[in-house]
Amino acid sequence: MADERDFEGINNRVKIHEVCKVPPFSDDSAATTKTTTTAAAAFATLSLTYFDTYWIRFGSWDNLLFYEIRGLTWDSFSKVVLPKLKHSLSLTLLHYLPLAGHLMWPPHAEKPAVCYSFPHNYSKNDGVSVTVAESNAGFDLLAGNGIRKAVEFYPLVPRLSTSDDKAEVIAIQITLFPNHGFSICISINHAVLDGTSFMLFMRSWAYLCKQLDLHQQNKAPSLPERLTPCFDRTLIKDPGGIDLVYVKHNMAFAGLDPNTRTLKPNPVDPEVADTNNLVRRTFELSSEDLNKLKHKLLLAKEQHQSKSKQLHLSSYVLTCAHVYACMVKAITEDANTTVVFSFNADCRSRLDPPLPVNYFGNCVSAAVCVVAKASDFLQGNGIDFVEKLSDSIKGLRGDAIVGSEDKIVRKYEMLKQMGEQSIVLRISGSHRFDIYGPDFGWGKPKKLEPVSIDRSGASCLTENKDGGGVEVAVVLEKQKMEVFSSLFIDGLNDEHIISTVPRSRI
Repeated sequence: MADERDFEGINNRVKIHEVCKVPPFSDDSAATTKTTTTAAAAFATLSLTYFDTYWIRFGSWDNLLFYEIRGLTWDSFSKVVLPKLKHSLSLTLLHYLPLAGHLMWPPHAEKPAVCYSFPHNYSKNDGVSVTVAESNAGFDLLAGNGIRKAVEFYPLVPRLSTSDDKAEVIAIQITLFPNHGFSICISINHAVLDGTSFMLFMRSWAYLCKQLDLHQQNKAPSLPERLTPCFDRTLIKDPGGIDLVYVKHNMAFAGLDPNTRTLKPNPVDPEVADTNNLVRRTFELSSEDLNKLKHKLLLAKEQHQSKSKQLHLSSYVLTCAHVYACMVKAITEDANTTVVFSFNADCRSRLDPPLPVNYFGNCVSAAVCVVAKASDFLQGNGIDFVEKLSDSIKGLRGDAIVGSEDKIVRKYEMLKQMGEQSIVLRISGSHRFDIYGPDFGWGKPKKLEPVSIDRSGASCLTENKDGGGVEVAVVLEKQKMEVFSSLFIDGLNDEHIISTVPRSRI
């Protein structure tokens, strides 16, 4: 019988039709049995590297994808769409066995590990938790770019079960919007995988779903090499035991005994805990907009008399510079406010030797922090900040990306010293994830909403649907959002400044 999931003060009423476990697919064919047995024997336990233990107790991060199918009824959804999604998920999990397990922290272990069952020994508790729901909310509103209440998205997010010694790796909710389409929300334990691995899984799931019409339903189609995950933890070198160092410092920073064993997430930052006052909006920067920003920064560089310094003016840097210039102005008027900008970078290609692009797990650098003063944005043209950000990105190699105790100590010491005259700005995501790529057979996503940035206070950067541009999801209090929106749009319409930059300098 369906249950109603209500959130106080939310118009989005969601009816829960089913909560079930989807296990990895299993059949009796000799080829599949051989493959599965080998995988299970090798990966019954998947260890965490220091790239993983850095994110212990970070909490889930939740990505919500909207798929538009006009005229979709419950009957066609439950008989066609949902069975395909479930069966292809089961097939995908056969290749991604750790996702069907749990992050476990036994009493005797110094750090957690992912544990999962042999393919032919599943119990009723094995597999990925899948919630099937139905929403009465406005699909076009939620899947749009305009200002929306942050809390309206929460009923579409699954619950990721977590205790001190056991946590789900992922949980999924599939929600029907009658006559409009459906959404898929995946909640992910960040201690197990990063954004690159998440997108590898999503592309694999979408690929196998589209293959169902080409293969027998009782057979397991294979994945192409580009989508086959690599779980080899020996590729991450850690002779100094930094994985355990990160575990202890994460506990100590939370005010716990360094020897504490708990997987429960850290409390949400008090400044972003009251989500009832938050709104979200998505901003787009086209290729033309990015060129405008580049022109403005080149002019600013010339006026700043820093001609000798070569700036790294990538789409990422240009977007960050514009977003956070607007963000600082929307949040504070005090020029003495300390601004800390934190970002992460994928390290697969930066390690020596580089990792395979399909390495599955975490492989992002510990948060790189760029410190500036609000005066850099309020009184100047932001070029000082851009130079710092550019230098930080160019320096992401060698010792700057490998794990070290000094790195996490400096980070936590800096955060502890942050006071009332301080702002921490974070950015997540990447415009290279191809987040709008996964097509399950009913078209590509209409919209991505990174729901969990409500808790982290980050802004999320992705590529836009049409390619060539960037999307930025922002969550702020309503009044600050109005100021931010005005600054963001006005900053792109400053044709007078742009027109003064000769194109020959681009």
